[in-house]
Amino acid sequence: MRLLLIHSVFFLQCVRFSQQQFPRLCATTEALLSKECCPVWEGDGSACGASSGRGFCRDVEVSDLPNGLNYPFSGLDDRERWPLVFYNRTCQCASNYMGFNCGECQFGLFGANCEERRESMRRNLFHLSAAERRKLISYLNLAKHTVSQDYVIATGTYREMNNGSTPLFSDVSTYDVFVWMHYYVSRNALLGGPGNVWTDVDFAHWAPAFLPWHRVYLLHWEREIRKLTGDFEFSIPYWDWRDAQGCDVCTDDLMGAQSPRDPNLISPASVFSSWRVMCSRAEDYSVRGVLCDGNDEGPLLRNPGNHDHNLVVRLPTAAEVEFTVSLRDYDTGAMDRSANFSFRNTLEGFGNPQTGLGNSVVMGMHSSLHIFMNGSMSSVQGSANDPIFLLHHAYVDSIYEQWLRRHAPEQTHYPESNAPIGHNRQYHMVPFIPLHRNIEYFTSSKELGYQYSYMLNSDQRISEVLSPYLELMMEAWLWLLGALVLGALVTMTVAAVAATMTRVCWGAWPWQHAEKSSAVHLPEREPLIISSDGDIPNYHTV
Repeated sequence: MRLLLIHSVFFLQCVRFSQQQFPRLCATTEALLSKECCPVWEGDGSACGASSGRGFCRDVEVSDLPNGLNYPFSGLDDRERWPLVFYNRTCQCASNYMGFNCGECQFGLFGANCEERRESMRRNLFHLSAAERRKLISYLNLAKHTVSQDYVIATGTYREMNNGSTPLFSDVSTYDVFVWMHYYVSRNALLGGPGNVWTDVDFAHWAPAFLPWHRVYLLHWEREIRKLTGDFEFSIPYWDWRDAQGCDVCTDDLMGAQSPRDPNLISPASVFSSWRVMCSRAEDYSVRGVLCDGNDEGPLLRNPGNHDHNLVVRLPTAAEVEFTVSLRDYDTGAMDRSANFSFRNTLEGFGNPQTGLGNSVVMGMHSSLHIFMNGSMSSVQGSANDPIFLLHHAYVDSIYEQWLRRHAPEQTHYPESNAPIGHNRQYHMVPFIPLHRNIEYFTSSKELGYQYSYMLNSDQRISEVLSPYLELMMEAWLWLLGALVLGALVTMTVAAVAATMTRVCWGAWPWQHAEKSSAVHLPEREPLIISSDGDIPNYHTV
């Protein structure tokens, strides 16, 4: 009933105070020409909630420290020195607040004044009860079919917008805003004209920001689901794929099995068989020299295990995860795909998970899952179309958390300069508005209000694993109790009816009058009460 209510209430409503890309209020000619994105907070009617001290509209400060050598251009890509091409003034929020208008709380904080600290728990998908699994699927589908009215996606470059005088934006669903974000941050650089692109650039992959960027991405996605559904207890589950022999989440009660008619499609018994993808044709965009426009590009594709086995031999093992976490250096050398003995590069999949050497011919760890899925998830730019992306990256994030807790690095451990563009310590993450710097998420998840169930102590882990079974046992006990109560009520009702019928019958037939008149009449007393003489019981007379 709760899921039906959620669908009926929220299906056509907007998402309030979302946290990523272009706020609709800032996607206007006026905002683009003024280069100011400082929307009013509805709570007090002032820009950035300034009247309540939540934040202020201020100049954006960007770092001028040098980037690496992978991107030899300047002033050609809208993502350079983010977000200055679009806005040079945004809301900068006070310590407890966040959001494009400072209308939200920092991660892990709740309440009207963002002073209540809570910690959420991300759990193993297979430890969820059947009801929790159904709820997850329902929430995903709701997000896929609910248009975001607070945010839009850019379908043209700033140059194509005539430097802001002709805005080019489009509406998409809440889920697809995140699909677009992942596309936009990883797309090729458009240098002008068809086919004129630079491929050796990615503002969220192949370099140090890979893990902090995806951590923020998941936190915002999780928050949007909570606001959309009203379920503020919701947390993203993770898929622990260590030593898996196949896609064990690819079942119709989870992420969808293979279609019996076409192994590249999702089973019609799964809700995901009706999902349509966008931003999945990277090569086509490069040939035409354009951005993804958010249009429908066909069904969700997946054919797990039928991939190029020269690239991925098998899914990662527990031993490979342990080797990866044991690497002491977060990043090394050029801090790209060639980095040797780099935790980040090995976890991302370009360092060999057995030797730690970079530029591995065989993909491992994170990347191996994407290739193994052999479909929409196998393209970097379009991979977020598949909801398995979220379960996968939640587990990758948990490995990142393992490393942070084991090695307890200082923030100076994260590179300050000379990382590939977009990845230096103080770089603002593309394309987030509000702004986040990479270094802000080089910290434990406990500081951000969440942790992973398998990192709890043994007693807590046992409780977490048993919780869905205890829930089922409680449901069964309540059902049994109800059945017993119902049975007792039926028995009492039958007895009462029988007693009533007996009374009626004794007075209804003549021969019973004769028997009754000839019988010895004892005085009517309470049943089963011993008489005063102590040896003759009274009868239960009617």
